[in-house]
Amino acid sequence: MNEFETIINDIINNKTVLEMKKYRQHFSTDCFNHCYDVAYNCYKAAKKLKLDYVSITRAAMLHDLFLYDWRIKGDRKGLHAFTHGKCACDNASKLFDLNEKEMDMIKKHMWPLTIIPPKSIEGFILTGMDKYCASKEMLKYVFR
Repeated sequence: MNEFETIINDIINNKTVLEMKKYRQHFSTDCFNHCYDVAYNCYKAAKKLKLDYVSITRAAMLHDLFLYDWRIKGDRKGLHAFTHGKCACDNASKLFDLNEKEMDMIKKHMWPLTIIPPKSIEGFILTGMDKYCASKEMLKYVFR
């Protein structure tokens, strides 16, 4: 097992986290694989920049742990884009012992929609990598 996989091993083998595979995130990519891709890209960037690569990798793997089809409104309050960060953080906090930085990154990964920006450089990197990976997923779908 490499360092990246070791960091998220407990997360990617968690029964609840594995349920993310049931939910489509962007186009043909499921939520689990989207988060895995974001986590890997965050890990590589943070390692290269000598930042807190453990916290960003773990937060990235959990940033979309909302476990519902966001295309179906249901009884949720508020718009998904504005609310799912808090939902994901609440869900992740019930399963894992998260530090403050990880919780902040998960809650605010949709900045600037969250209005209040992330508190750390790692949080800004996660925000950017999430958008980068979502864009890759869109392009892969369009040009398949």
